[in-house]
Amino acid sequence: MAAEPERWIEPTPVPSTEAGEGLVLSSAQVQDWRERGFTLVDGVIPYSMVAEARSVIEGLVAGAGDEGQIRDFGSDGTLEFPTGHAPIDAITLHSDLLTAVSQLLGVQVEALRLTQSDVWAKYGHAEKDGNERSNDDQRIHMDYPNHYLTHPPVWSKPEAVEMILYFDDVSECEGATALVPREGEEDPAYAWPYQNMPGFGALRWVNDREAAEAELKQAVPDVAEFRQEHLYSREVRARFRLGTVLFYRHDLWHRGTWLREGRRRLAQNLCFRRADAEWIHSVQPGSAWRMYRPGQPTERLIANASVSQRCVLGFPAPGHSHWTPERLEAVRARYGPLGMDMAPYEKG
Repeated sequence: MAAEPERWIEPTPVPSTEAGEGLVLSSAQVQDWRERGFTLVDGVIPYSMVAEARSVIEGLVAGAGDEGQIRDFGSDGTLEFPTGHAPIDAITLHSDLLTAVSQLLGVQVEALRLTQSDVWAKYGHAEKDGNERSNDDQRIHMDYPNHYLTHPPVWSKPEAVEMILYFDDVSECEGATALVPREGEEDPAYAWPYQNMPGFGALRWVNDREAAEAELKQAVPDVAEFRQEHLYSREVRARFRLGTVLFYRHDLWHRGTWLREGRRRLAQNLCFRRADAEWIHSVQPGSAWRMYRPGQPTERLIANASVSQRCVLGFPAPGHSHWTPERLEAVRARYGPLGMDMAPYEKG
């Protein structure tokens, strides 16, 4: 488990004036995401808001030394959006977060669709548990195979934004996300199609780095050599702290690394796609089933959201053919008692 020589990427703050009125990210941050495949940013979500959400999350997941740890990706469904916990759910639909995504994709917020929002804890262990699907020390990979039914488009036409919001400081827990920046159109690491990874084609899906690379070396040595020469050797690591957001892409080479033994890292993974990219599927179930929860937290969230936030969740926009006079009255009957204003939909 000896650590490789590490090169770090530092987060840059959200600009106070450069981005311009109504924008969140700077032109340099947008350019980094579009050209290198990621941008690491501080200040997208207010610090106080992130801290409040973290305090709620801490009471919902196992501690570093507690039983009941989920030794896998995700929350096992318990903290998928909508969670029913207002401080957590408010992050997913925060207006500045949505604006940042719209800047990266070059579309209006109303043309975005949420496909993933899950808060989860990763724990540091002294050694591996022998499971080849372990995420303690991941093999380098792209995320698109478990988001796309097809394959990402050429680099210049991205269809989705992934992100990780960190609730801890890497100096305390370690577990930095390792990234391979794209270096121009001729970068051999990003030759299209993207295929040199476990789980592509007939290659078996293995997550643990040691197990994956050993299998590739035996079965497809040219792929194993490519990965060592063009991917692992070029890794940089994201230096995160409470509130840092890593915006990245489905077609970015990256991986999760070891946490410090006995520590825990909290993070929120989110993904938004273009509304017209229907071949990118939701990673988790939608919100409909959660409408059975006591207290109607999902219905109340929808009723009190903005028009743009509702669009991101798949709610029809004003002017959509969905809004017949009959449907307007029916939806008013459903959500009006919870505080929803139907005026924007009446105007069309």
